[in-house]
Amino acid sequence: MLGCGAAIGIMNIKPILIVVSLVFVSACAMVQFEPTPSATQSGQQSAQKQEYETRAIHDPDGTGKFYMGREIAQVMGHQGADWLERPERAETETPDQVIKQMRLKPTDVVADIGAGTGYFSFRLSQVVSQGKVYAVDIQPEMLAIIEQRKRTLRADNVVSVLGTETDTTLPAHQLDVVLLVDAYHEFSYPREMLESIVRSLKPGGRVVQVEYRAEDPDVPIKRLHKMSVDQARKEMAAVGLVWQETRDFLPQQHFIVYEKPR
Repeated sequence: MLGCGAAIGIMNIKPILIVVSLVFVSACAMVQFEPTPSATQSGQQSAQKQEYETRAIHDPDGTGKFYMGREIAQVMGHQGADWLERPERAETETPDQVIKQMRLKPTDVVADIGAGTGYFSFRLSQVVSQGKVYAVDIQPEMLAIIEQRKRTLRADNVVSVLGTETDTTLPAHQLDVVLLVDAYHEFSYPREMLESIVRSLKPGGRVVQVEYRAEDPDVPIKRLHKMSVDQARKEMAAVGLVWQETRDFLPQQHFIVYEKPR
């Protein structure tokens, strides 16, 4: 689970120079919270609420699995880690501006879901200096990279968390803000993941979703790695998240804000 899978096929990914030992993350360095019984029950109920559809004929960049009319995109693996750290990303995605627009408080507890290499996590950690950043990913190899960077940067308020395809494994009612950057469209079980995110939020907590604009054919990203505002709002509303606003200050992406009802 990580963003920017859209990049595959758009440009060649450079070889990744990662020390082999990083592939293994020690239990003391990486956190995995146990899903609660209620989380399991909720996941079972969600399967009844909204069935996923599998189609034999589908986009080659997709999984053949559809949710609310949208085909779920293939996930970019840890082999593409270099793409997440490409220098031009600062220009095309303006991460500092994204974080500024999140309007965080120094004491906020934030989760970066699909954190990848921690590209946003470590920027967030500087802003919530008295708070905490949960860097969540389902790939241990990505979390190993985050742990190395955490030591290098001495970012003690970053906590790497091993999630699953259906659960962030984050503690309930702890988060002020959840950030999803180019990641949600790759979730294998979007309904269950969103239910997990809602559980982890405090009442009035926010979800900030950043996705490439599907409405703009000139955005040079594969079709399934974009999302329209209408589709994003529909899927978030299905789990009770209330749309607050959409800001299009980014060159190629939507910045959409939702709130968990108080």
